[in-house]
Amino acid sequence: MKQLLFVLLFSPIVTFAQSGMSQITAALNSGDMETLGTYFDESLELSILEEEGIYNKAQALQKVKRFLGQNTVTSFTEVHQGASRSSDSQYVIGNMKTSGGTYRVYLYLTNRNGKMIIQEFRFDSEWTFM
Repeated sequence: MKQLLFVLLFSPIVTFAQSGMSQITAALNSGDMETLGTYFDESLELSILEEEGIYNKAQALQKVKRFLGQNTVTSFTEVHQGASRSSDSQYVIGNMKTSGGTYRVYLYLTNRNGKMIIQEFRFDSEWTFM
């Protein structure tokens, strides 16, 4: 009975978090930075190739928009997704194809009041091995 109560109480939170994750990956796929920006934490760690730092939400959004303005998104493919057992944290790793090449994208998110919040966002050059 306790397990059923637990599931019933926390299912909406998990469903909402998964919904947020699908909206985040959809925004990455379409290059919709306005939607993605609504998931940014008030300050986040941002790394775009060799430039990295901790920025407030507006600065981070401006930097991502500038980068993707020069590299128009054609697609985003999720490669891996996982969650931390000890906290409400999740991560997503994927490949973003753009007009300027393919980039490996890393997102680290946390669940805050039932909403997924991006705390770390990275764009790295995609490595190809022969």
